[in-house]
Amino acid sequence: MALRIPRRLFCAGVFQGRTAVLKRVFVAPDPGRARLRFATRAVLGIGPAVMVCLLAGQSLVGAVTGGLAALLALFTVTDPTVRGQAVTTALLPVVGVPVLAAAAELHDHPVARDLTFLAVVGVGVYARRWGPRGHSLGVFAFMTFFVAQFLHATPDRLPELYAAVLLSVLVAAAVRFGAWCYERRLPPAAVPAPPTGTGLARVTTRQAVAATAGAGFALVAGQLVSGQRWYWAVGATWWIFVNTASRGETLVRGFRRVLGTVIGIGLGFLVTVPLHGAPVPTAVLVAVAVFGIFYTAAVSYTWMMLWVTLLAELLYGLLGVLSPGLLALRLAETGVGALGAALAVLFVLPVTTHATTDAWIQRALRCVHACTAEAAARLAGSATADPAPRVAELEQLLGRVRLSVAPLVHPLNPMPARKARARRVVALLDDCAREVRGLVAVAADPEASHDARLAAACWRVEAAVEALTAGRTDALHRPTEPPAEPALAHLHGLERALADLAEPLHTPKGSRLVGA
Repeated sequence: MALRIPRRLFCAGVFQGRTAVLKRVFVAPDPGRARLRFATRAVLGIGPAVMVCLLAGQSLVGAVTGGLAALLALFTVTDPTVRGQAVTTALLPVVGVPVLAAAAELHDHPVARDLTFLAVVGVGVYARRWGPRGHSLGVFAFMTFFVAQFLHATPDRLPELYAAVLLSVLVAAAVRFGAWCYERRLPPAAVPAPPTGTGLARVTTRQAVAATAGAGFALVAGQLVSGQRWYWAVGATWWIFVNTASRGETLVRGFRRVLGTVIGIGLGFLVTVPLHGAPVPTAVLVAVAVFGIFYTAAVSYTWMMLWVTLLAELLYGLLGVLSPGLLALRLAETGVGALGAALAVLFVLPVTTHATTDAWIQRALRCVHACTAEAAARLAGSATADPAPRVAELEQLLGRVRLSVAPLVHPLNPMPARKARARRVVALLDDCAREVRGLVAVAADPEASHDARLAAACWRVEAAVEALTAGRTDALHRPTEPPAEPALAHLHGLERALADLAEPLHTPKGSRLVGA
């Protein structure tokens, strides 16, 4: 007998799911309006870069290359200091120009081109072991080769493409480090993946091998689907691997990439195909898509992929090749790329989720303590204490925790007990972050004064973090009624959240939070 779900309940569930996604994207915490400024600066940086290319006599192909180079320069560079960001930005053309030359010179040599592309994939992923700079340069190298396939770059176009890359990176740097360098006030906190051994025990090494294998599958299968747009499949595999550190993360990211692509293609049928590449409305929508990519990247990969897909459709419209058939082909190639990534992470040196998730949770807990200590020092009158950067770091660490536990809370996860524990952990960590933000806001008030009880409460928070990370749940303290003073109230709320974390984090043997 078939199980029937009442239509009213089904519709309510769908509505609640959509509401949750919208709330996550548009109501997610944005300390210092960092995401808003990030997205706005991207539009103000990429637009002038494209205009400079056009004013310099570049063709539409050159302008598109320049716009994508500026987008990458603003999106991928995440060094923790402004000086480090400037150095990485200056190195982008040093990496990109030789890769662009190789891609163009090998345009008519498919075997050598394909092998070189796979080498770029492997080196680009392996470069993550050198932190944010290695990650940025690896992404730029891959995308330079990808863009050369996207635009069918040939050796005769190289001077124009070189000039477009150099001009655009220069303009993006002028905006980022001159016209609008908000990092001088609040340096972004780069959060590299924790190291895990050497050789094949290192996550980046294992992922480099897996990514190359997945890209190889995508390249071959993608060419069987389309001899012209095969690189879409390789690009899908690459971006599924970026910013993931375990098998589960990669599988979920692949699902979200396909979902975002499907939604973006549906939107493309409604918006981009009817435009027929009209310059003015297309330029406006390109700006909207760029803003959407940068604004949603930190909170929803599905939404980011929606905007990436829409941007690609708009660019194809400008180049005069957009059609419903091309959109269907993009979906097919994306599916091939996602399949390649899934096969690679399942069978080629898989990285399990347990150690990765545990490392991110421990780092988030230690950051909670660091935020608390900085806020308490600020309340005590320290002129150098500044908890704001720590809060930004905590938000990034919580993002990594959510990404790591995403396979457990996914609707298709068949293990409800682990799903419930994972949701409980994330909810309690969010409670910690909310109390920390409240404490920091109180500390920023010049009228706030130091209370002698703050030191004791901060010590208890430190002890709670140490107990959680060491597995000593008996050392945790759960306070009673919160005091009236705002700072102490936030600290007591923080103590309660840390004490409540003991149960979902330290489950009985054989029933841990994440799978092996």
